[in-house]
Amino acid sequence: MKFLFTPSSQFNLANMFTFVNITAGLLAVYFITQNNFFLAIILAWIGGAFDIFDGKIARKFNLSNEFGIQLDSFADFLSFVLVPVFLIFEAVYAQANLGNIIFLAAILSIYYVISGLRRLIYFNINADAGEIENYFTGVPTPLGAILLWLVYLGFVYSFIPAYGVMLLMLLIGYSLNSKIKVKHL
Repeated sequence: MKFLFTPSSQFNLANMFTFVNITAGLLAVYFITQNNFFLAIILAWIGGAFDIFDGKIARKFNLSNEFGIQLDSFADFLSFVLVPVFLIFEAVYAQANLGNIIFLAAILSIYYVISGLRRLIYFNINADAGEIENYFTGVPTPLGAILLWLVYLGFVYSFIPAYGVMLLMLLIGYSLNSKIKVKHL
């Protein structure tokens, strides 16, 4: 089991936590396709918890490496970009009888996905293994996902109409690559 604490191992402890995040994200996608949005959200939050711990473990045991940085970004893309966008598309747009506006909802969803991907690529290009900045420039994808979950809840509890969800998705997607400074926790 020495590989769990070997920084060069692709299966070190930090990366194993990231693999759990990826698994939770994939299962969330499956349950969205089954219209089981509650379980999908629970799985997405489980993935988020493992995302927090993978970084803490990598720093505590000095397990950061280039593979882990790339793996973590893939997990972030799945769990914090694709899953919430897919959930909103299936649980809000597809069920809100938007008519011809569904095409606009699809474009906004694609915009958000591209914005999240751009953010993660930019982060990876500028990341140094094991380094932590005090501030993020632009909203990090996990925070973007939390904001989208709040928007989804606003829709579910009839505080936000489907058109409001579309506008907020656009604004949150824009914020991912903005100059907004967000303190690193």
